[in-house]
Amino acid sequence: MPDHVRVTRNRRELLTDAFCGMGSLAFGAILAQEAARAGGVNPLAPKKPHMPAKAKAKSVIFLFMAGGPSHMETFDPKPLLNKLDGQKRPASFGEAKYQFVQKDAKLLGTKRTFEKCGKSGIEVSDLMPHTREVVDELAVIRSCHGDMVVHSAAQYQLMTGRILPGFPSMGSWVLYGLGSEGDSLPGYAVLPDPKGALEAGQPMYMHGFLPAIYQPSMFRPGAKPVLNLDLPKGVTMDERRKTLQLLKGLNEANMTAGDLEFEARLSAYDMAFKMQVEAPEVFDVNRESEATRAMYGVGVAKTDDYGRRCLLARRLVERGVRFVTVVAGGGPGNMQWDAHDDIEENHLRMAGHTDQPVAALIQDLKQRGLLDQTLVVWGGEFGRSPETQGGKGRDHHNLGFSMWMAGGGVKGGTVVGATDDIGLRAIEKPYHFRDVHTTILNQLGLNQDALSYLHLGRKERLTEVQGRVIEEIV
Repeated sequence: MPDHVRVTRNRRELLTDAFCGMGSLAFGAILAQEAARAGGVNPLAPKKPHMPAKAKAKSVIFLFMAGGPSHMETFDPKPLLNKLDGQKRPASFGEAKYQFVQKDAKLLGTKRTFEKCGKSGIEVSDLMPHTREVVDELAVIRSCHGDMVVHSAAQYQLMTGRILPGFPSMGSWVLYGLGSEGDSLPGYAVLPDPKGALEAGQPMYMHGFLPAIYQPSMFRPGAKPVLNLDLPKGVTMDERRKTLQLLKGLNEANMTAGDLEFEARLSAYDMAFKMQVEAPEVFDVNRESEATRAMYGVGVAKTDDYGRRCLLARRLVERGVRFVTVVAGGGPGNMQWDAHDDIEENHLRMAGHTDQPVAALIQDLKQRGLLDQTLVVWGGEFGRSPETQGGKGRDHHNLGFSMWMAGGGVKGGTVVGATDDIGLRAIEKPYHFRDVHTTILNQLGLNQDALSYLHLGRKERLTEVQGRVIEEIV
């Protein structure tokens, strides 16, 4: 059966296929898919990548720094910004559109210090002493940009390639394209921050118009990411198996052919049972050695939560989970990297939560031989403004900011692109979110054009318009 093909569901879609000169091929694919469905083919079974020679990575861990970390305080030193501290932005740098920065706002220098680190000499701020130790594994992209300056729309674009809800997330696209390598764990997982939801909410992680089988598993924050993994008192595993077999039989007796939502529900029952049988130990990070837990900062108040979730992400990908999003920041503004009031207080706190776990994840993956096949991506939905908001804070800023990638065939110890001398906009080799998405797909061996889905008569893809691979880092 061809990969990435689904049943045409209405006249418009059938006519679209026919009008494109592919009607007979589409009809053959329909028959093949119906036969496969009848034969019980698992839509989450592993699929071959489009470009095997480029498939360096098998899985992705996205370290989502929600709220927008400042590039000037992390990976993009700006000496001139410090010199101009307290002055108005020179007109030569052009205009910028903000949410809250006033027209008479002054530039805000940074109190952070930068140091050339590792053999590569990449400059990293003192906010991230642990990240400095793994900098030679990182490819830092200093010229990222997006289209939106509000959280919700920017988060949608980061996750789905669109500024509106309703489109599939990159995790769902990757699962649709490659399937999952394990059958007792979900192929796509989101590990949210315990402090609360974000502005874009759960839709930014979801499957959109893709079949429900490609939706994420939203794990719970805290010590029990998945509830009810243990059997109820007095119920044996054999009794649970027979109960689920009965439910499956009753459901299948009433199922309409081609009901993808119903099929996803049945698949969820199967997955739940397999997780009860095989997965409880996966979620118990206490099975790790004391040295490993200490490396991630587990047991230390400041790093315990994010350390546990980064460690769990490693445990998931080594068992075949395809895409894991680990969120840092949740709840209202200042509980994220959203430093409107005080950039120092906010970023010292947020980096304190995340720096050690992030570096530990890179080190742990490498020592286990997993870094080469796991693409790690770090970043938020935008950066922060060079101008001050209210004297000590920084506003949202989408015109230029930093992200990084590591592992998965990426060239470590690399810096790509640049913002101008005050960090206002990307001026050298600017890369849009769609280019970040294209590069992620490329490292997985997925072609952005081939990875498409016919929706309402139009072939949709993660990159709305043509993205570029960031060639300097692959």
